[in-house]
Amino acid sequence: MQNVHILNEQNSVLNQFIREIRDTQIQGDQMRFQKNMERIGAIIGFEISKHLEYQQKTITTPLDTCKVNILSEQPVLATILRAGLALHLGLQYVYDKAPSAFISAYRKPHENHEVDIAVDYQASPSLQDKTLILSDPMLATGSSMYACYEALLTNGKPKATHVAVAIGSRQGLEYVVKNFPKDTHFWIAALDEQMNSKSYIVPGLGDAGDLAYGPKL
Repeated sequence: MQNVHILNEQNSVLNQFIREIRDTQIQGDQMRFQKNMERIGAIIGFEISKHLEYQQKTITTPLDTCKVNILSEQPVLATILRAGLALHLGLQYVYDKAPSAFISAYRKPHENHEVDIAVDYQASPSLQDKTLILSDPMLATGSSMYACYEALLTNGKPKATHVAVAIGSRQGLEYVVKNFPKDTHFWIAALDEQMNSKSYIVPGLGDAGDLAYGPKL
């Protein structure tokens, strides 16, 4: 698919971090899980940086001057609470001057067994004509990601959008590619082919939020 980047298709140290967030013998170490998510976020952030806009600037060193290409502007980093926080921190390591946006989403079941995605909180700077990097560790059905994107549009229309994910499902990827703007870039550290009846990615890694921050009620 155009503008879809599956990062573990090439050999790199990223695969070590993916292995550790998946492996039941390792992922139970909460701090290590968080750190590995941060590392994955930083790697994705670096890859995204190759597709951003730059301008040349002359700087002064202790010995002379030289020209360097720097970002024309900082992107806005948006994440989905609470599971997305560790991945977000990794992106912040790369874009340490970037403003942040936070949004919450959860599955809201109905009596007829249908499920809606409810978005009940967001805090965001203006997105008008900005580059948006929207991150979440898991892309299962894709409906939460798209619902959050739509809610963020109340803060302005981005000029470019990048979606950053640690583990995605094939079904979820197809959904967001179909629904997001055509020029959106999707950055997925690893893509799995299946989901189970509860919409958990298989083989996946389990609940990213619980692994990073402990179980919830």
